[in-house]
Amino acid sequence: MILMGYFTMCLIFGTTFLAIKLGVEAGLPPFLGAGVRFFAAGLLVMLIMAARRKISFSLLLRKETLLTGFGLTFCTFAALYWAEQYISSGLASVLSATGPAFILLLQAGVSRIRIPKIALTGTLIGTAGVAVLLLPGSEGTHEPMWLIAGLVVVAGEIGYASGALLAKHASAKLPEASPLSLNAAQMMHGGWMLLLLSLLTESGYGGVTNVSQAMLSLLYLTLIGSMAGHSLFYWLVSRTHPVFPTTWLYVSPFIALALGAYLYNEPLHANAAVGSLIVVVGVLLTNWPSIRLLLRSRRLAQVEARSES
Repeated sequence: MILMGYFTMCLIFGTTFLAIKLGVEAGLPPFLGAGVRFFAAGLLVMLIMAARRKISFSLLLRKETLLTGFGLTFCTFAALYWAEQYISSGLASVLSATGPAFILLLQAGVSRIRIPKIALTGTLIGTAGVAVLLLPGSEGTHEPMWLIAGLVVVAGEIGYASGALLAKHASAKLPEASPLSLNAAQMMHGGWMLLLLSLLTESGYGGVTNVSQAMLSLLYLTLIGSMAGHSLFYWLVSRTHPVFPTTWLYVSPFIALALGAYLYNEPLHANAAVGSLIVVVGVLLTNWPSIRLLLRSRRLAQVEARSES
């Protein structure tokens, strides 16, 4: 069940980067699009759960869901949506793969956890991959906004890492709340923050050039990307190590790169291809201790199940 949910989540998240790009290029203001997406998704999930008497709206008053929403949704997607005005969806997906490395570093800094040598090596390799990705010519452009946008995505992953760890903390502190409920509350918080940012910084809401494309992007991201994908992420966080669900970041980039190149003719230059591979290898090594522990636990559980039967 866990692996099925994981691979479904990877497929969903792999398609969202291109969906964001389509919405932005249709003229939908990035912060507005992100805010509507997450607030609507969170509200819909909460209403569905409330109809089934499986949620309390008091979750919105808890600082745990507020802080998780700030890190996991607001910081991450404010950066990502804004950056996709200037970079391809494929590059954005690969740069987003730096999230697990930041989780590891934050765990080491906050909890004083010693970083294994292989994980530290993976972090350094992943950083080198990001540097290659941001070399001039990786996307066939030398515009300064392209480089700034790439760095903004990486900076947003610090928020992602903080939110992932806070999500685990919220699940432990609020055991009576289901993962779906916690996810709905944090999405609503992140959503209203993004809408407030849009109100303060964006103008020209009537500048949408392709209404059908913008609406299709928004609907897909709300119903599939947020309601389905992020609910699966939150469920996996509550069931496994907080690093494991974030490893979608080295599976989904290949999906996003392929979709961007095949469906949207996004460029894939030599620097981008090499840098993407380096980042994925680095992220894999960064998380290898956690992945190995998870695989070992699954093998032991299978052995115990066979012995009982």
